[in-house]
Amino acid sequence: MAVPNSVDPAAWLAEQIQTSDPDLLRSMVKTMAEAPVSAEADARCGAAYGERREDRVNRRNGYRTRDWDTRAGTVELAIPKLRSGTYFPDWLLQRRRRAEQALISVVATSYLLGVSTRRVDKLIEQLGVTGISKSQVSEMAKVLDGQVEAFRTRPLDGGPYAFVWLDALTQKVREGGRTVNVHVLVATAVNADGRREILGMEVTSAEDGAGWLGFLRSLVARGLSGVQLVVSDAHRGLVEAVGATLAGAAWQRCRTH
Repeated sequence: MAVPNSVDPAAWLAEQIQTSDPDLLRSMVKTMAEAPVSAEADARCGAAYGERREDRVNRRNGYRTRDWDTRAGTVELAIPKLRSGTYFPDWLLQRRRRAEQALISVVATSYLLGVSTRRVDKLIEQLGVTGISKSQVSEMAKVLDGQVEAFRTRPLDGGPYAFVWLDALTQKVREGGRTVNVHVLVATAVNADGRREILGMEVTSAEDGAGWLGFLRSLVARGLSGVQLVVSDAHRGLVEAVGATLAGAAWQRCRTH
């Protein structure tokens, strides 16, 4: 049984990432903070970093570091310096609470739904940044998308993962000009260090046995091993997929379900 829409998937995922892997969240927040900062510095210069243009009005001159305290911990930001004049992203470092919430929200949304130029553009607007070109927004989306994809496909080398929880979130998405329900399959585990870790997520059109089987096979291919107990609801296809992919693991029905 999938979790109903009363749960905000992005907010739920942000909390899971923050509690299971704060180092990951800090890294992603750093990337997503520095991307618009770099783009705004390029806009002030009239050209991208390293780009040769006759109408360039300024140039970069290295970086200065600035500690930024967030709920994920202290993030060391690289702030570009300019040869002429000064640059300081006050929209980020003075309105900290608002900016931090927006960045953490986009981390979760990016992981859950993928990064698009439209979502990045909306993030920039929320932060109050102006003067960013469409090409810069597109480039920022590529950077963020690459980091999200790297996390989603990373090797699962923190095992053995003795305890694994499986569940699905129901999410509405636009597809072919209409709104449809999709199912986000989620796997969470306890790693060898005793910490909770999100192993992976996969979006499927239906929560069926084939979807769960493919998802679990992908986790095993990435290195999921040492599973002793799987906790989930009693979805028949899910239980059968566990038996087919995680040989020797016991199964227990989730008490919440």
